[in-house]
Amino acid sequence: MHYWKGLDAVPADMAPTVVTIGNFDGVHLGHCEVLDAAVTQAKARSAQSVAITFDPHPALVHRPESAPELIMGIADRIDTLASVGLDATLMIHYTLEFADQSAEEFVRSIIVEKLNAVAVVVGHDVRFGRGNSGDFGYMQELGAKYGFEVIGVEDVGDKRRLSSTWVREELAAGNVEAAAAILGRPHRMRGEVVHGHARGRELGFPTANLDPEATGIIPADGVYAGWVIDEAEVRWPAAISVGSNPTFDGVSRVVEAHVIDRPEEGVEDFDLYGQQIVVEFISHLRPMVAYRGIEALIEQMTEDVDQARAVLAAERH
Repeated sequence: MHYWKGLDAVPADMAPTVVTIGNFDGVHLGHCEVLDAAVTQAKARSAQSVAITFDPHPALVHRPESAPELIMGIADRIDTLASVGLDATLMIHYTLEFADQSAEEFVRSIIVEKLNAVAVVVGHDVRFGRGNSGDFGYMQELGAKYGFEVIGVEDVGDKRRLSSTWVREELAAGNVEAAAAILGRPHRMRGEVVHGHARGRELGFPTANLDPEATGIIPADGVYAGWVIDEAEVRWPAAISVGSNPTFDGVSRVVEAHVIDRPEEGVEDFDLYGQQIVVEFISHLRPMVAYRGIEALIEQMTEDVDQARAVLAAERH
């Protein structure tokens, strides 16, 4: 997939395209329905499928005090968009100046003139242009004016429409299994492994601590079964702790993963410090609680590892 960071990166002699538009935070199954339709329509027209998306999220520009936390970072968003079969993604830097374009100006200057669109695939709730003044009906009017077809995709979901908001709600409650059902894949965080307080190592459960600047929503405090994926793309089973370490009167929330059945100490190629790793959350095991005494904590951590091992072994099969 081509990745065009900014309008200037788009080729000047753009071949015909089928375009879709969205923030695509999480790239959940509802998004994938639209994206799949764009890919299918492009193939039927011998055109290129292109997704237009934005950075930063428009809400961070218009209402930073109440903007939603992003489900995934840009790297994961681009990788996931590529996985659906798109030919290209155009990442537009979102600013107040950009947002001040009229709906018609946005369509004419970008979708028509820049991307040479022969079709636009969007959900029926699409909004675009200054003050979100453009809607699906207006997109159809502009399509008739500028010569592209507009294809609407129905919402996905039985009792509730699949949405990024719903994913955030499930993660905030620690329901990583429910979030994965909406996303179509496990929720993940990505970041550098940094040095922590080394308490896990002292207790016999060394952990890979994620940098506080890691991307991806941190699920609710608790212990999870999941996977650590290192820079070599090796997947390691893990028991993942999220919280402030209440037994030790911690304050800051941290994400730390204990790799289960890790290689013997001293194996040089298992040093994860400084690596960019992915942590995938598969199942919520228990809430985070404070324990009276180290022995009780070690006993519980041993049970956590055994339970995580069993969960992940079942997932493999």
